[in-house]
Amino acid sequence: MPKKYFKNYVPSRQTIEQNRWLRPVAHWLRQPNLWHLHRRSVAGGVAVGLFCGLIPGPLQMLAAVALSILFRVNLPIALLATLYTNPFTILPLYVLAYELGVWVLGQDGIVSAPVAMPDLHWHDWLLPLLHWMASLGKAFVVGLPLLAILLAVLGYFAVRLGWRGWVMWELRKRRLRRNREGGKP
Repeated sequence: MPKKYFKNYVPSRQTIEQNRWLRPVAHWLRQPNLWHLHRRSVAGGVAVGLFCGLIPGPLQMLAAVALSILFRVNLPIALLATLYTNPFTILPLYVLAYELGVWVLGQDGIVSAPVAMPDLHWHDWLLPLLHWMASLGKAFVVGLPLLAILLAVLGYFAVRLGWRGWVMWELRKRRLRRNREGGKP
């Protein structure tokens, strides 16, 4: 049932090829795994989305598209999975990344820079953000990619295990239904 539900919302190949904005990159978007809902593709899409979700700002969706194409995983799922980061969750996740870096490096947990960011204009936000992140020291620079990798691996295996559990449950239901109807097991 979930597959049928999502198929209504996933664009067809013709829709992508006819869209004037996507026409220049349509040849990259023709890969079947980018749109199919199967265990490996969805698990990979979740992993890519969770990894890219920790990338600052609007770059996370672009990175999710690029990595989905590179690894040939489900693109809509990857884009959807990046949405776990938002203005309410990003600061706790960055603090967790910092603490993870402190733990891995064996440092004390003293923040070396104020958490507040200065007012930034749309065209020059990336460099000050990178300087601010680097000013947190090695702990943050080490902890952020480690947290992204950890979330991606956990998400990948959670989807794989959940998918397998759901399939096993459906098979068991089907077997019980056949037994009740007098069919072969």
